[in-house]
Amino acid sequence: MVELDDKRLDAVFHALADSTRRTMLQLLAQGECSVGELGAPFRMSFAGASKHVKALERAGLVSRTVQGRAHVCRLEPAALASANAWLRYYEGFWSNHLDALEKELRREASRGK
Repeated sequence: MVELDDKRLDAVFHALADSTRRTMLQLLAQGECSVGELGAPFRMSFAGASKHVKALERAGLVSRTVQGRAHVCRLEPAALASANAWLRYYEGFWSNHLDALEKELRREASRGK
């Protein structure tokens, strides 16, 4: 099984559960943005946008640097890779079990004919 830091993984899924934060990640995938730029599509105050950025930072999905008065954010894809590894493990688990179930159902169906 894939061993991951449970608290970090919980933080990643918590951050991804919010559509505003997912949109912010999409913006950051195109390049660095200030907190104000991340909040602009939502007509959000700096404080409101910063709250979302903090959730993304706790998850390790975003890093923030202060450049003068601007808080500039950058996407940190490693946390997404960890969550993806966790999902792939369970995808494989269910895929194998569903394949076995399908095989058994076909065997049962062929016996019934």
